[in-house]
Amino acid sequence: MISNVSLYTNSHGKVTIAPLPAGFTIEPTYDSYGRRINYLRISLTDACNLRCVYCMPEDMTFRHRSELMSDEEMLYLVKIAASLGVTKIRLTGGEPTIRPGIVELVREIAATPGVKDVAMTTNGILLDKLARPLAEAGLKRVNVSIDTLDAEKFHRITRWGYLDDVWRGIHAAEEAGLAPIKLNAVVVRHFNDGQDMIDLAQLTVENDWEVRFIEMMPFGEVSDFQQTNVVTYAEMKARIEAHFGPLEEASYDYVDPSRPFRIQGAMGTLGFISSVTEPFCQGCGRVRLTADGKLRLCLLRDDEVDLLTPLRAGASWDELRALMRDGAYHKPWGHELSAGKFAENRAMNQIGG
Repeated sequence: MISNVSLYTNSHGKVTIAPLPAGFTIEPTYDSYGRRINYLRISLTDACNLRCVYCMPEDMTFRHRSELMSDEEMLYLVKIAASLGVTKIRLTGGEPTIRPGIVELVREIAATPGVKDVAMTTNGILLDKLARPLAEAGLKRVNVSIDTLDAEKFHRITRWGYLDDVWRGIHAAEEAGLAPIKLNAVVVRHFNDGQDMIDLAQLTVENDWEVRFIEMMPFGEVSDFQQTNVVTYAEMKARIEAHFGPLEEASYDYVDPSRPFRIQGAMGTLGFISSVTEPFCQGCGRVRLTADGKLRLCLLRDDEVDLLTPLRAGASWDELRALMRDGAYHKPWGHELSAGKFAENRAMNQIGG
């Protein structure tokens, strides 16, 4: 547990984190467009146990652990975020379940005053063992990445993964009460934009799950591949409807990026995330904390505020809080993909989605 003054050791020697206040007042934070910033997505690590073709090169080099936030540093920044009105935390990666001590880290985050909801996006491979301990620690639900139900294709798109491992993880998550189960599929042209979408959509007929089809987004070294192979929301929806018939609209609050629909008579729902062709920036209250301690203001832009360097240099609670609040205020309205500009300084695994 993080103490009032935290002292730990990394490769640079002893590092002291400034004292925590005895208590803190929670104040809502808004950006310059009046959007309330209440959602923080934290990348626990840039490393992953898969090498998905749309996410990173196979020979990806990851950052040294000394460059990443320690548990103490992360929990300190979570408390600052909570004091600024963040109520929802989503843990991402890389692959968040490979971070050492993940269960205790979730427990600490879930116990933070002001934090009401802790979720995780994962590839599901380790959920078979971790789902129940994570649920008992305070994790509320998971989004599991699964782009196809074809085992050979799954191995090919992930390069290293096995579908059976993910399937066991999904069922373990459901049994542990990490509901509602959401399955994320990034749709890649000429790869999983046909029968694979139909198979995934079929899962919602007899399961109270949400299957979400996501437009591929351009990042870093693999942006050329991503731009060439994007399948639009309109195309996805048309292909699903060509098989199942017209989809019924479900409730949409303009905050969740997934536009929900239902196959007639289905237990679950389908979602479409159209970040590229029909962005949903007007309802975005998200900021992101990268594994190396940068506050990223928009997924698809390179605007960032360095929090880890001043934290390690002894910046006070008030100084760090001002940095985070000012960064959130300057969150851009949205991305500039339509103008041909895309994020170049990080791959997706270094941001966390």
